[in-house]
Amino acid sequence: MSDAILDVQGLVGGYGKMTILNGTSFSVPAGSITTVIGPNGAGKSTVFKAIFGLLKLREGKVVFKGRDVTGLSQRELLNAGICYVPQGRNIFPELSVRDNIQLGAVVARDIADLPARIEAALDKFPVLRKKATQQASTLSGGEQKQLEVVRGLLLNPQLVLIDEPSIGLSPLMVQQTFNILKELRDRGVSILMIEQNARSALEISDYGIVLELGQTRLVDKADRVLNDPRIGQLFLGGAMTETAA
Repeated sequence: MSDAILDVQGLVGGYGKMTILNGTSFSVPAGSITTVIGPNGAGKSTVFKAIFGLLKLREGKVVFKGRDVTGLSQRELLNAGICYVPQGRNIFPELSVRDNIQLGAVVARDIADLPARIEAALDKFPVLRKKATQQASTLSGGEQKQLEVVRGLLLNPQLVLIDEPSIGLSPLMVQQTFNILKELRDRGVSILMIEQNARSALEISDYGIVLELGQTRLVDKADRVLNDPRIGQLFLGGAMTETAA
């Protein structure tokens, strides 16, 4: 794909002797929201770890903006323009919200306008601005996820990998988070997302990727993935039909 910001090519890897990725390949178009769906154990989170250098690959490579970044350190990948927001809570609970945000920029090369970037980020998350001096542990689960997103945005990423952003969030917080992702996309930031609420995620996405058993089963426009009856039955809560064993 000529306009791809990320190309994942034939990834093979796993944990110990267990192979999770079995030749996973796909591309992420620049300036898009692309959602990865699939059953538990399909390799969704594992492929994110492989992209971000947290999993040593046995085969394959990761190409970002035409550059082979396979095996680069997390610091190098952050400075290259890739931000990773993993599943779960990844904050410093005893530090203040503002201190947590500032720590998000410790690997940044250019910190001259850091205060201005922090203020701009807080403008998008008024609840964090209101609670900036509080300990991060006092935030709700949804607010903590917003805090993680803000930290990542301080590095002005060109590609954001975000794993299960809606876990633990109220429906309102989910909608707010998705709106922020759409705003980032509209500003030219590419988003690659894993989301348990596959239908809602695909509805705001440009493209969808279906993984199964560590292999790419489908890459298509999000509306086509949503309307594919096979995908609907398997992954999107569609009515299941009984089949012979």
